[in-house]
Amino acid sequence: MKSNKFKFSLYILVTLLIISCSDDDDTTTTTVTDSYTLSGNITADKTLTAGNVWTLKGRVSVTDGATLTIEAGTVIKATAGTGADASTLIIARGGKINAQGTASSPIVMTSVSDNIQADGTYPSSGAALGVGTRGLWGGLLILGKAPCSFKNDVTELQIEGIPVSDTNGLYGGSNAADNSGTISYLSIRHGGAEIGEGNEINGLTLGGVGSGTTINNVEVIANVDDGIEFFGGTVNASNLLVWGQGDDGIDIDQAYSGTITNAMVVLTDASDHAFEIDGPEGSSTGSFTINGATIIGTNDDCDPTGVDGEMADYRKGATGATNNIYALNFTKGKDVELDASADAASYTAGTLTFLNWDIQYPLADDDTVCAGEAVDKIFDDKVDESTFEADASGWAEIVTAKKSDAGADESAFDWTFYKQ
Repeated sequence: MKSNKFKFSLYILVTLLIISCSDDDDTTTTTVTDSYTLSGNITADKTLTAGNVWTLKGRVSVTDGATLTIEAGTVIKATAGTGADASTLIIARGGKINAQGTASSPIVMTSVSDNIQADGTYPSSGAALGVGTRGLWGGLLILGKAPCSFKNDVTELQIEGIPVSDTNGLYGGSNAADNSGTISYLSIRHGGAEIGEGNEINGLTLGGVGSGTTINNVEVIANVDDGIEFFGGTVNASNLLVWGQGDDGIDIDQAYSGTITNAMVVLTDASDHAFEIDGPEGSSTGSFTINGATIIGTNDDCDPTGVDGEMADYRKGATGATNNIYALNFTKGKDVELDASADAASYTAGTLTFLNWDIQYPLADDDTVCAGEAVDKIFDDKVDESTFEADASGWAEIVTAKKSDAGADESAFDWTFYKQ
């Protein structure tokens, strides 16, 4: 009771002036309604301290020249918001985030409906929200000045999920080494609010993020749309885990040209593809690399569940390399597709490559292996214009147990809510 009286008094005593916004930007300067609530624009360096629950209210942008530092162990809870004003954190071009958690004290971004406590633990009753609870707030968007391949070869674009009236949503440029800051040991939970028909926010959106940015040890749980989506850019990322997304686990677009190392995607019955990988939209090209990933499908006694539940889809002339993949629990009929002629051409040209895929079919309730298909059926050129299917046996095999060096090193995810 004494603590509640103190908080009430604090709310009364602490107020800050609201500075009006410019005509071409529909957000405001940072407004703190109490000492631990953020809304509007962050225009100067700010630190979110651990030991407190910070509230994210509405669309919050870290603008050009400002750095948002988030201490290890910090808990951020977002209100829902509505439509385009869904609670979302944007690191705009020129802004930076310094969010360096640790394995023992990760940073958590979640919903106000989550009963996680300020110290990152849950009450004895357990977590109130599970992997089936999605869309309670927006997500985290990091936008940079690195090259992207845009339609009509424009040099910048507005990121999906942010109104065009808000220029903090622009991304793209010519600085491949652009630095948007550092993210490490960050868990993003229960996001993906829909701001319009068919327009949801990803758990982590990376738009034109440059190689000067550090991204590792990130978990995205129960997001309505994609778990993590790369829109162009050159940033490298490692130790990524996506669990229970509503669309694709890891999505690549607009000639993303970085390397993803050690990733894990765990589908549930709400999920679509583990990987969805698109090629360039303009004349500029790029090449992604995925090195070491475990992807886990979903089924009920050999019957597939999920929205689609595919392993991977390569589209729009995708170019890059997908190496050392362990695919577990995908049922018969769940495949890896070259979507159209442009993708068959990329494969034939040697600009889209595959190496060391292991596929393990699930067990039925009686512990027998579910019926499966040979690799030339799992790897499918939808237009039959390449040797993709015939070549698959050279890089893929059906296994009955995980090899020690196959897929992701799952010990890297021991800190995550998924593993806990």
